[in-house]
Amino acid sequence: MIHAGLNTYVTLSALLFVIGFFGVLLRKNTLVIFMSLELMLVASTLALVAFSRFNGTLDGNVFVFFILTIAAAEVAVGLAIIVALFRMRRTVQVDELNALKH
Repeated sequence: MIHAGLNTYVTLSALLFVIGFFGVLLRKNTLVIFMSLELMLVASTLALVAFSRFNGTLDGNVFVFFILTIAAAEVAVGLAIIVALFRMRRTVQVDELNALKH
């Protein structure tokens, strides 16, 4: 079995974060942007767990627990906002949702 070191986890975390970052910058669909934000959040939690395991402490795991708890609430609120916008405007494209007026 191949043992993955800290560099492997940090590299994977950075790659996931960059993919999510460019997904937020380049996509026009609010659902895809939301998924890209979640991917960035997962990348940060992966880095926290990797550093926690490398240091032999549980600090990173505790932070991940709180991050995932907050992320669950964020998903519920974010999807509710996206559904409300879709019901009002009949679209989820960011270009068409740029104004706060009707």
